[in-house]
Amino acid sequence: MPSMLDAVVVGAGPNGLTAAVELARRGFSVALFEAKGTVGGGARTEELTLPGFRHDPCSAAHPLAVSSPAFRGLPLERYGLEWLHPELPMAHPFTDGTAAVLSRSVGETAASFGPRDAGAYRRLVTPFLHRWDTLVRDFMSLPLTALPRDPVTLARFGLVGLPPSTWLARRFHDERARTLFAGLVAHVMAPLSGFATSAIGLVFALAAHTRGWPVARGGSQAISDALAGYLRELGGAVHTDYDVKRLDDLPPARAYVFDTSPTALARIAGFGDHYARYRYGPGVFKIDYALDGPVPWTAPEARRAGTVQIGADSAEIGAALRAASREKRAPDAPFLITVQPSVVDPTRAPDGKHVFWAYGHVPHGWDGDLTDAIERQLERFAPGFRDRVLARATAGPPELAARNANYIGGDIATGAVSGLQTLLRPKLSLFPYHTPHPAVFICSQATPPGPGVHGMPGHNAAKAVWRRLRQT
Repeated sequence: MPSMLDAVVVGAGPNGLTAAVELARRGFSVALFEAKGTVGGGARTEELTLPGFRHDPCSAAHPLAVSSPAFRGLPLERYGLEWLHPELPMAHPFTDGTAAVLSRSVGETAASFGPRDAGAYRRLVTPFLHRWDTLVRDFMSLPLTALPRDPVTLARFGLVGLPPSTWLARRFHDERARTLFAGLVAHVMAPLSGFATSAIGLVFALAAHTRGWPVARGGSQAISDALAGYLRELGGAVHTDYDVKRLDDLPPARAYVFDTSPTALARIAGFGDHYARYRYGPGVFKIDYALDGPVPWTAPEARRAGTVQIGADSAEIGAALRAASREKRAPDAPFLITVQPSVVDPTRAPDGKHVFWAYGHVPHGWDGDLTDAIERQLERFAPGFRDRVLARATAGPPELAARNANYIGGDIATGAVSGLQTLLRPKLSLFPYHTPHPAVFICSQATPPGPGVHGMPGHNAAKAVWRRLRQT
């Protein structure tokens, strides 16, 4: 290790790894330090239940990763990353045994909403489909870390996306489309009436039509391992089991980049109450299952989907979000996001068996047990589900925070996705990756464009870092 590094990165989640890779690609000397024994952050894979069942403790399906300008610019396939696409990216079943779907086909998706809303859906997504790669690059570079390549399309997207999702729902006559879009917004635990929630739902829908909602073969750890493998080839050093308590714990460097929560950064760097107004959102309660067969969904479409949303209608989904975020109680009928990777990746479980995970929203820091409520919901749409369970591993907010220090209070988004904080995080600033110290930067999902495994906060932060390094 040189006596003075160009950059030290703290935290080996997808954003820390991406920031380190981007800096190493440009010839800077980089070392990365991770408190856990393996890299990964929110993109890990572990045997949580029984031998041979490989679970993703957090992220599992990756619509934003496969579309990410950061990841698409890296040769991650050379380091073992392979995307596997289920027959349907996502399904949203209803209690009558039918389902709305997000298919790679706009036509199939529109048809699942019914004849009254098929045309409205086509009109909503068609203007953006053939401009997706440019749009996602522009959208995920906000606030502007690069000039928009297509400002007209970005502005048009903003007109549709900045209003609350409840406004977008008015385009549809029937509940099927409204329910599916409400579920898409709930992926970031945002109230349906929140600022820019239409953009959240629309991004997920467009991602499904353009590049799908794949899983990584072998589990989400493959994403992190590919990034770490590329970093090492570029000459970067990766140090695990290295817990950073203060800046003095790190080697001398010209820049320090933190893939941590703003709270942890302020504590380590001595920034006092600089991020005191940063808000954390609801937590989640997650269950990883080992099953002796596939989930017995009533709706055939759900059996073919990688991701399945569970909520009877938009009112039920909205009530679940309000209970967790505003009423500070666990919902009676939680909205569930579920992923069944083994429908497309048989390496995840022994022959004939399956892995499956589900989570519901709960209040920040909640320490109760949502298992029964989650399984009652699953039984509504997959009768006999409990009979398939071989083992389960549960994790509420305390356990999630213990696994990943960025998940304060069980908030897997590392900060509330509501109000202006949806876009301007962690502070109201045009320079969100900068901190009070000119040599210290933040690159976690607490910065734009926000939560998800896509590496764009790390990619964007790296630009700010290398501009400083070139000036000094």
